[in-house]
Amino acid sequence: MNTVSFPGLGIEGIRLNPTAFTIPIFGGLSVRWYAIIIVCGIFAAFIYASKMASKNGITADNILDVVVFTVFFGVVGARLYYVLTNLDSYKTFGEVIAVWNGGLAIYGGIIAGGLTLFIMCRIYKLDWLKVFDTAAPGVMLAQAIGRWGNFVNCEAYGVAPAESNPLYFLRMIIKTPGETEIFCQPTFLYESLWNLIGFALINVFYKKRTFKGQVFLWYATWYGFGRMFIEALRTDSLYVGPFRISQLVGLVTFLAGATLLVVFGILNHGKRYDPSVAPAKASSASGAPSSEPAPADSENAADEKATKEAEQPDEPAADGAEPVPDNGEKEENGTVKEEKDGDTD
Repeated sequence: MNTVSFPGLGIEGIRLNPTAFTIPIFGGLSVRWYAIIIVCGIFAAFIYASKMASKNGITADNILDVVVFTVFFGVVGARLYYVLTNLDSYKTFGEVIAVWNGGLAIYGGIIAGGLTLFIMCRIYKLDWLKVFDTAAPGVMLAQAIGRWGNFVNCEAYGVAPAESNPLYFLRMIIKTPGETEIFCQPTFLYESLWNLIGFALINVFYKKRTFKGQVFLWYATWYGFGRMFIEALRTDSLYVGPFRISQLVGLVTFLAGATLLVVFGILNHGKRYDPSVAPAKASSASGAPSSEPAPADSENAADEKATKEAEQPDEPAADGAEPVPDNGEKEENGTVKEEKDGDTD
Protein backbone atom coordinates (compact mmCIF):
# COMPACT_ATOMS: atom_id res chain seq x y z
CA MET A 1 0.00 0.00 0.00
CA ASN A 2 1.35 3.40 -1.03
CA THR A 3 0.97 6.72 0.75
CA VAL A 4 0.57 9.94 -1.23
CA SER A 5 0.96 13.53 -0.04
CA PHE A 6 0.55 16.95 -1.63
CA PRO A 7 2.55 19.26 0.67
CA GLY A 8 1.77 22.39 -1.30
CA LEU A 9 -1.95 21.78 -0.84
CA GLY A 10 -1.69 20.73 2.80
CA ILE A 11 -2.78 17.17 2.00
CA GLU A 12 -0.81 14.50 3.86
CA GLY A 13 -0.81 10.74 4.16
CA ILE A 14 -3.41 9.48 1.66
CA ARG A 15 -3.15 5.69 1.90
CA LEU A 16 -3.92 4.01 -1.42
CA ASN A 17 -4.72 0.33 -1.76
CA PRO A 18 -4.97 -0.62 -5.46
CA THR A 19 -7.38 -3.46 -4.56
CA ALA A 20 -10.97 -2.36 -3.94
CA PHE A 21 -12.22 -5.75 -2.76
CA THR A 22 -11.69 -9.47 -3.27
CA ILE A 23 -14.28 -11.95 -4.58
CA PRO A 24 -13.90 -15.38 -2.92
CA ILE A 25 -13.71 -17.38 -6.15
CA PHE A 26 -10.77 -18.97 -7.99
CA GLY A 27 -8.71 -18.65 -4.84
CA GLY A 28 -9.60 -14.97 -4.40
CA LEU A 29 -10.30 -12.65 -7.35
CA SER A 30 -9.06 -9.12 -6.66
CA VAL A 31 -11.05 -6.25 -8.13
CA ARG A 32 -8.83 -3.22 -8.67
CA TRP A 33 -9.79 0.40 -8.27
CA TYR A 34 -8.13 1.01 -11.63
CA ALA A 35 -10.63 -1.25 -13.37
CA ILE A 36 -13.60 0.26 -11.50
CA ILE A 37 -12.55 3.80 -12.41
CA ILE A 38 -12.05 2.89 -16.08
CA VAL A 39 -15.52 1.31 -16.19
CA CYS A 40 -17.00 4.43 -14.58
CA GLY A 41 -15.38 6.54 -17.30
CA ILE A 42 -16.78 4.31 -20.05
CA PHE A 43 -20.24 4.42 -18.48
CA ALA A 44 -20.10 8.23 -18.23
CA ALA A 45 -19.13 8.45 -21.91
CA PHE A 46 -22.06 6.22 -22.89
CA ILE A 47 -24.56 8.26 -20.85
CA TYR A 48 -23.26 11.49 -22.37
CA ALA A 49 -23.39 10.16 -25.95
CA SER A 50 -26.92 8.85 -25.43
CA LYS A 51 -28.07 12.27 -24.19
CA MET A 52 -26.39 14.12 -27.05
CA ALA A 53 -27.45 11.73 -29.82
CA SER A 54 -30.57 13.71 -30.80
CA LYS A 55 -28.46 16.85 -31.36
CA ASN A 56 -26.66 14.97 -34.12
CA GLY A 57 -29.69 13.51 -35.85
CA ILE A 58 -29.27 10.01 -34.41
CA THR A 59 -30.89 8.12 -31.54
CA ALA A 60 -29.79 6.62 -28.24
CA ASP A 61 -30.58 3.19 -29.72
CA ASN A 62 -28.02 3.87 -32.45
CA ILE A 63 -25.40 4.51 -29.76
CA LEU A 64 -26.33 1.30 -27.98
CA ASP A 65 -25.97 -0.64 -31.24
CA VAL A 66 -22.32 0.31 -31.65
CA VAL A 67 -21.01 0.84 -28.11
CA VAL A 68 -20.40 -2.78 -27.03
CA PHE A 69 -18.00 -3.69 -29.84
CA THR A 70 -16.38 -0.25 -29.78
CA VAL A 71 -15.59 -0.46 -26.06
CA PHE A 72 -14.36 -4.06 -26.26
CA PHE A 73 -11.96 -3.49 -29.14
CA GLY A 74 -10.97 -0.11 -27.72
CA VAL A 75 -9.75 -1.80 -24.53
CA VAL A 76 -8.02 -4.52 -26.56
CA GLY A 77 -6.31 -1.87 -28.69
CA ALA A 78 -5.22 0.13 -25.65
CA ARG A 79 -3.71 -2.96 -24.03
CA LEU A 80 -2.07 -4.21 -27.22
CA TYR A 81 -0.50 -0.81 -27.87
CA TYR A 82 0.96 -0.77 -24.35
CA VAL A 83 2.21 -4.35 -24.43
CA LEU A 84 3.89 -3.99 -27.83
CA THR A 85 5.87 -1.02 -26.55
CA ASN A 86 6.83 -2.86 -23.34
CA LEU A 87 7.44 -6.42 -24.53
CA ASP A 88 10.33 -6.98 -22.14
CA SER A 89 8.00 -6.48 -19.15
CA TYR A 90 5.69 -9.41 -19.99
CA LYS A 91 6.72 -13.04 -19.70
CA THR A 92 3.37 -14.90 -19.76
CA PHE A 93 0.03 -14.57 -21.53
CA GLY A 94 -1.64 -14.10 -18.13
CA GLU A 95 0.47 -10.98 -17.55
CA VAL A 96 -0.46 -9.66 -20.99
CA ILE A 97 -4.21 -9.80 -20.38
CA ALA A 98 -4.09 -8.53 -16.78
CA VAL A 99 -5.44 -5.07 -17.62
CA TRP A 100 -6.67 -4.63 -14.05
CA ASN A 101 -3.06 -4.16 -13.01
CA GLY A 102 -2.77 -1.10 -15.20
CA GLY A 103 -1.13 -0.60 -18.57
CA LEU A 104 -3.57 0.87 -21.11
CA ALA A 105 -2.29 3.25 -23.76
CA ILE A 106 -5.01 5.73 -24.65
CA TYR A 107 -3.87 6.22 -28.22
CA GLY A 108 -4.16 2.49 -28.85
CA GLY A 109 -7.71 2.65 -27.49
CA ILE A 110 -8.59 5.66 -29.66
CA ILE A 111 -7.21 4.06 -32.82
CA ALA A 112 -8.81 0.63 -32.28
CA GLY A 113 -12.05 2.07 -30.90
CA GLY A 114 -12.31 4.62 -33.68
CA LEU A 115 -11.76 2.00 -36.38
CA THR A 116 -14.34 -0.29 -34.77
CA LEU A 117 -16.83 2.55 -34.49
CA PHE A 118 -16.38 3.40 -38.17
CA ILE A 119 -16.99 -0.23 -39.18
CA MET A 120 -20.08 -0.50 -36.96
CA CYS A 121 -21.48 2.70 -38.48
CA ARG A 122 -21.08 1.18 -41.93
CA ILE A 123 -22.82 -2.00 -40.82
CA TYR A 124 -25.75 -0.12 -39.27
CA LYS A 125 -25.80 2.47 -42.09
CA LEU A 126 -25.16 5.40 -39.75
CA ASP A 127 -23.42 8.64 -40.68
CA TRP A 128 -20.03 8.01 -39.08
CA LEU A 129 -19.13 11.69 -38.79
CA LYS A 130 -22.31 12.39 -36.82
CA VAL A 131 -21.56 9.44 -34.54
CA PHE A 132 -17.97 10.60 -34.03
CA ASP A 133 -19.23 14.09 -33.14
CA THR A 134 -21.56 12.51 -30.60
CA ALA A 135 -18.95 10.24 -29.04
CA ALA A 136 -15.83 12.44 -28.98
CA PRO A 137 -16.69 14.68 -25.99
CA GLY A 138 -17.77 11.60 -24.03
CA VAL A 139 -14.41 9.97 -24.74
CA MET A 140 -12.70 13.09 -23.40
CA LEU A 141 -14.81 12.87 -20.24
CA ALA A 142 -13.92 9.18 -19.88
CA GLN A 143 -10.23 10.02 -20.17
CA ALA A 144 -10.54 12.68 -17.47
CA ILE A 145 -12.12 10.13 -15.13
CA GLY A 146 -9.84 7.26 -16.11
CA ARG A 147 -6.67 9.17 -15.20
CA TRP A 148 -7.59 8.81 -11.54
CA GLY A 149 -6.99 5.09 -11.94
CA ASN A 150 -3.36 6.07 -12.47
CA PHE A 151 -3.49 8.01 -9.21
CA VAL A 152 -4.62 4.94 -7.26
CA ASN A 153 -1.88 2.86 -8.88
CA CYS A 154 0.69 5.62 -8.22
CA GLU A 155 1.74 5.77 -11.86
CA ALA A 156 1.81 8.19 -14.79
CA TYR A 157 3.61 10.86 -12.77
CA GLY A 158 6.25 13.34 -13.89
CA VAL A 159 9.69 14.56 -12.87
CA ALA A 160 9.94 16.58 -9.66
CA PRO A 161 9.26 20.28 -10.36
CA ALA A 162 11.78 22.93 -9.44
CA GLU A 163 10.82 25.47 -6.78
CA SER A 164 10.71 28.15 -9.48
CA ASN A 165 8.14 26.14 -11.42
CA PRO A 166 4.66 27.73 -11.20
CA LEU A 167 3.24 24.24 -10.64
CA TYR A 168 5.52 23.57 -7.68
CA PHE A 169 2.58 23.92 -5.28
CA LEU A 170 1.09 20.77 -6.88
CA ARG A 171 4.18 18.66 -6.16
CA MET A 172 3.49 15.12 -4.99
CA ILE A 173 5.35 12.71 -2.72
CA ILE A 174 4.78 8.96 -3.05
CA LYS A 175 5.95 6.74 -0.20
CA THR A 176 6.17 3.07 -1.14
CA PRO A 177 5.81 0.13 1.28
CA GLY A 178 9.61 -0.01 1.44
CA GLU A 179 9.61 3.58 2.77
CA THR A 180 11.10 4.91 -0.45
CA GLU A 181 9.96 8.47 -1.16
CA ILE A 182 9.42 9.60 -4.76
CA PHE A 183 9.23 13.34 -5.35
CA CYS A 184 7.27 14.03 -8.53
CA GLN A 185 4.49 16.04 -10.11
CA PRO A 186 1.00 14.67 -10.81
CA THR A 187 0.91 14.59 -14.60
CA PHE A 188 -2.16 12.35 -14.33
CA LEU A 189 -3.88 15.32 -12.67
CA TYR A 190 -2.71 17.74 -15.37
CA GLU A 191 -4.17 15.56 -18.09
CA SER A 192 -7.41 15.00 -16.19
CA LEU A 193 -7.90 18.76 -15.73
CA TRP A 194 -6.91 19.45 -19.33
CA ASN A 195 -9.56 17.01 -20.56
CA LEU A 196 -12.22 18.46 -18.26
CA ILE A 197 -11.52 21.97 -19.57
CA GLY A 198 -11.69 20.68 -23.15
CA PHE A 199 -14.93 18.85 -22.41
CA ALA A 200 -16.48 22.04 -21.00
CA LEU A 201 -15.34 24.21 -23.93
CA ILE A 202 -16.63 21.76 -26.52
CA ASN A 203 -20.05 21.79 -24.91
CA VAL A 204 -20.06 25.61 -24.76
CA PHE A 205 -19.38 25.85 -28.51
CA TYR A 206 -21.34 22.73 -29.51
CA LYS A 207 -24.18 24.70 -31.13
CA LYS A 208 -21.78 26.91 -33.08
CA ARG A 209 -20.35 24.16 -35.25
CA THR A 210 -20.52 24.66 -39.00
CA PHE A 211 -19.82 21.20 -40.45
CA LYS A 212 -19.99 17.50 -39.70
CA GLY A 213 -16.93 16.17 -37.93
CA GLN A 214 -16.03 19.53 -36.38
CA VAL A 215 -16.63 18.37 -32.80
CA PHE A 216 -14.41 15.34 -33.33
CA LEU A 217 -11.67 17.60 -34.72
CA TRP A 218 -12.01 19.89 -31.70
CA TYR A 219 -11.44 16.89 -29.47
CA ALA A 220 -8.47 15.57 -31.43
CA THR A 221 -6.80 18.99 -31.67
CA TRP A 222 -7.31 19.89 -28.01
CA TYR A 223 -6.20 16.54 -26.64
CA GLY A 224 -3.22 16.23 -28.99
CA PHE A 225 -1.94 19.69 -28.05
CA GLY A 226 -2.16 19.06 -24.31
CA ARG A 227 -0.77 15.53 -24.41
CA MET A 228 2.19 16.74 -26.46
CA PHE A 229 3.39 18.92 -23.56
CA ILE A 230 2.26 16.77 -20.62
CA GLU A 231 4.01 13.70 -22.04
CA ALA A 232 7.31 15.59 -22.00
CA LEU A 233 7.09 15.74 -18.18
CA ARG A 234 6.45 12.04 -17.56
CA THR A 235 9.02 9.56 -16.32
CA ASP A 236 7.32 6.45 -17.73
CA SER A 237 6.87 7.40 -21.40
CA LEU A 238 6.80 4.71 -24.07
CA TYR A 239 9.68 5.13 -26.53
CA VAL A 240 10.52 4.12 -30.07
CA GLY A 241 14.20 4.89 -30.42
CA PRO A 242 14.78 8.40 -28.99
CA PHE A 243 11.17 9.49 -29.47
CA ARG A 244 8.37 9.49 -26.93
CA ILE A 245 5.57 7.77 -28.85
CA SER A 246 2.66 9.58 -27.23
CA GLN A 247 4.33 12.96 -27.62
CA LEU A 248 4.95 12.34 -31.31
CA VAL A 249 1.39 11.09 -31.87
CA GLY A 250 0.08 14.10 -29.95
CA LEU A 251 2.00 16.46 -32.23
CA VAL A 252 0.73 14.76 -35.40
CA THR A 253 -2.82 14.68 -34.05
CA PHE A 254 -2.71 18.38 -33.16
CA LEU A 255 -1.29 19.46 -36.53
CA ALA A 256 -3.72 17.31 -38.53
CA GLY A 257 -6.75 18.41 -36.49
CA ALA A 258 -5.82 22.09 -36.57
CA THR A 259 -5.22 22.00 -40.33
CA LEU A 260 -8.56 20.35 -41.05
CA LEU A 261 -10.38 22.78 -38.75
CA VAL A 262 -8.92 25.74 -40.62
CA VAL A 263 -9.63 24.32 -44.08
CA PHE A 264 -13.22 23.26 -43.40
CA GLY A 265 -13.79 26.37 -41.31
CA ILE A 266 -12.97 28.55 -44.33
CA LEU A 267 -15.12 26.44 -46.65
CA ASN A 268 -18.09 26.69 -44.27
CA HIS A 269 -17.59 30.26 -43.08
CA GLY A 270 -20.83 31.94 -42.03
CA LYS A 271 -22.83 28.73 -42.08
CA ARG A 272 -24.65 27.13 -39.18
CA TYR A 273 -24.83 23.34 -39.15
CA ASP A 274 -27.92 21.72 -37.60
CA PRO A 275 -27.81 17.92 -38.03
CA SER A 276 -31.12 17.44 -36.22
CA VAL A 277 -33.06 19.09 -39.08
CA ALA A 278 -34.11 16.61 -41.76
CA PRO A 279 -33.31 17.65 -45.35
CA ALA A 280 -36.17 19.13 -47.34
CA LYS A 281 -37.82 17.05 -50.03
CA ALA A 282 -36.65 17.73 -53.55
CA SER A 283 -38.89 19.87 -55.76
CA SER A 284 -38.93 20.58 -59.47
CA ALA A 285 -36.66 23.30 -60.82
CA SER A 286 -39.62 25.46 -61.95
CA GLY A 287 -41.25 25.26 -58.54
CA ALA A 288 -44.36 23.80 -60.13
CA PRO A 289 -46.52 21.37 -58.18
CA SER A 290 -45.64 17.72 -58.42
CA SER A 291 -47.19 15.86 -61.32
CA GLU A 292 -47.72 12.78 -59.21
CA PRO A 293 -51.35 11.64 -59.05
CA ALA A 294 -53.37 12.74 -56.05
CA PRO A 295 -53.92 10.20 -53.31
CA ALA A 296 -56.97 8.00 -53.65
CA ASP A 297 -58.62 9.60 -50.61
CA SER A 298 -58.46 13.03 -52.24
CA GLU A 299 -60.01 11.76 -55.48
CA ASN A 300 -62.86 10.11 -53.61
CA ALA A 301 -63.55 13.29 -51.67
CA ALA A 302 -63.71 15.31 -54.89
CA ASP A 303 -66.16 12.81 -56.45
CA GLU A 304 -68.44 12.95 -53.40
CA LYS A 305 -68.47 16.76 -53.47
CA ALA A 306 -69.41 16.81 -57.16
CA THR A 307 -72.23 14.30 -56.55
CA LYS A 308 -73.71 16.40 -53.71
CA GLU A 309 -73.67 19.56 -55.84
CA ALA A 310 -75.45 17.76 -58.67
CA GLU A 311 -78.20 16.51 -56.33
CA GLN A 312 -79.00 19.98 -54.90
CA PRO A 313 -82.15 21.57 -56.47
CA ASP A 314 -81.90 24.91 -58.23
CA GLU A 315 -82.82 27.85 -56.02
CA PRO A 316 -86.14 29.52 -57.03
CA ALA A 317 -85.88 32.91 -58.67
CA ALA A 318 -86.93 35.97 -56.71
CA ASP A 319 -90.52 37.17 -57.06
CA GLY A 320 -91.07 39.29 -60.16
CA ALA A 321 -87.77 38.34 -61.74
CA GLU A 322 -87.26 36.12 -64.72
CA PRO A 323 -84.82 33.33 -64.25
CA VAL A 324 -81.41 34.01 -65.69
CA PRO A 325 -80.64 31.57 -68.48
CA ASP A 326 -77.66 29.24 -68.30
CA ASN A 327 -74.58 30.24 -70.24
CA GLY A 328 -75.40 27.62 -72.81
CA GLU A 329 -79.11 28.65 -73.26
CA LYS A 330 -79.58 30.75 -76.46
CA GLU A 331 -82.36 32.10 -78.59
CA GLU A 332 -83.15 30.41 -81.79
CA ASN A 333 -81.10 33.02 -83.66
CA GLY A 334 -78.07 32.16 -81.58
CA THR A 335 -78.05 35.21 -79.23
CA VAL A 336 -78.31 35.12 -75.48
CA LYS A 337 -81.57 36.38 -74.03
CA GLU A 338 -81.44 39.89 -72.59
CA GLU A 339 -82.36 40.46 -68.96
CA LYS A 340 -85.51 42.59 -68.47
CA ASP A 341 -84.81 43.90 -64.98
CA GLY A 342 -83.29 47.13 -66.35
CA ASP A 343 -79.64 46.24 -65.80
CA THR A 344 -78.01 47.36 -69.06
CA ASP A 345 -74.63 48.69 -70.01
